Amino acid sequence: MRKNSIKNTRINGEVQKELSNIIRGEIKDPRINPLTSVVAVEVAPDLKTCKAYISVLGDEKSQQDTIKGLKSAEGYIRTMLAKSINLRNTPQINFILDQSIEYGVKMSKMIDDVTKDIADKTEE
Repeated sequence: MRKNSIKNTRINGEVQKELSNIIRGEIKDPRINPLTSVVAVEVAPDLKTCKAYISVLGDEKSQQDTIKGLKSAEGYIRTMLAKSINLRNTPQINFILDQSIEYGVKMSKMIDDVTKDIADKTEE
């Protein structure tokens, strides 16, 4: 199976959906922030490994605690994933902190500040 095949894309989407459900509803670790979302999932073509990009709305400590909590619950998450998705192999999950949403919000705020400054100068 190639990396960008239709089957691989469908598996990525299904694993992403199930990971979101498991993180939101099944895990009761207090370290995991309730505002945690699975941004993207990349399952390897051999179904052995998986990169899960996680976005956490909160400060730096909250983000690090959430990643630590997810890594410690990886075995349980894999078990729940195996029960919900029928794959030949259940992939080993590697959680990666994704800060692209936070970066986008920061850039948008900076653009708004600049346009506001320009508007203020044109009014004078």
